[in-house]
Amino acid sequence: MIVGVPREVFPGERRVALVPEGVRRLTASKISAWVEGGAGQAAGFSDDEYLRAGARLESSAQRLLEQTDLLVKIRPPTILEVEQLRRGATLVCLLYPRNHADATRRLADRRVTTLALENLPRTTIAQSMDVLSSQSTAAGYRAVIVAANVIAKFFPMLMTPAGTFAPVRVLVLGAGVAGLQAIATARRLGALVEAFDVRRDVRGQVESLGATYIEPGLEQASETAEGYASQLTESSLERARNAIRLPLANADVCITTALVPQQRAPILITRAMIENMRPGAVLVDLAAEQGGNCELTKPGEDIVCRGVTIIGRLNLAAEVAQDASRMFSRNMENFLGHLLRDGILRLDFRDEITRRCVVTHDGAIVGEELRQALAALKGEG
Repeated sequence: MIVGVPREVFPGERRVALVPEGVRRLTASKISAWVEGGAGQAAGFSDDEYLRAGARLESSAQRLLEQTDLLVKIRPPTILEVEQLRRGATLVCLLYPRNHADATRRLADRRVTTLALENLPRTTIAQSMDVLSSQSTAAGYRAVIVAANVIAKFFPMLMTPAGTFAPVRVLVLGAGVAGLQAIATARRLGALVEAFDVRRDVRGQVESLGATYIEPGLEQASETAEGYASQLTESSLERARNAIRLPLANADVCITTALVPQQRAPILITRAMIENMRPGAVLVDLAAEQGGNCELTKPGEDIVCRGVTIIGRLNLAAEVAQDASRMFSRNMENFLGHLLRDGILRLDFRDEITRRCVVTHDGAIVGEELRQALAALKGEG
């Protein structure tokens, strides 16, 4: 079997799906790895490292796609990549089919078996494959570093001959993987940290990191059976805003991470709340790719409103591309190890991981709900 690793073509994407260390382990298992020249360069992995790991370097992306049995990527494929991918091949990536409906339909037309990593279940066995968690860890860390670079203040308390400087106050909205990493990083830098989440069972995790937990003020916790935050009603959203209004006004830095799977990010921060923040404050909106937790966030841009800098950068994990790639690669290896037996792809649809991740197979889109959703999108187009 040939496992192909192309260069990511999405603008600003610096990560790579398999690093040389991962390639070495795959080739030791009698799997051939073909890597497009320069695929790991932006993440700090040279072509020579891939060669030493046992990979075959391919200068042409088209030839790699045409010869690959199993293609591993981070971003969803472009239409051109789908057209060049060998018919009947297998693709593993973060797909988000509702956002990439045309590519998903074309993958089915070309009889490509596609497995979407964002659909991995939250189970113990799938934990080592969970790319969303690993990349959220990278993004949560990077968000605090970005804020520290922008704010015109010291993060820790400093006692100097010129006076004593109080530590910055950081508010983290959402205590999932990204939020917890943001809390931990801000605490390491010496900040005072408060955190808010609609899920009450995260309180212990927040406090174990040295942060103060803000009670959500909701009548009942809002979460799915798998532990993700669920969509809030407008009345619950208003209660949440009331709970964070004063902490936000007192914060020097706010990191927002609140997401709801497959939905627009909830708006927790209104224009009026931004206008009530301290001049010079910084907000990093990690939910920008899903619209943002702040109503003023402009995805992909940094803006200033009443002296408050609102950072809507996309793909913060790619700003720490080397370690983020290492994490993604290890997740990918574990996922492939679950699917491959003696170098052969064996799909067992009785297995929850396989069943949840397969999106296209045998010329069709898998799952009636997804088929209907994509058909509706096609009708709207």
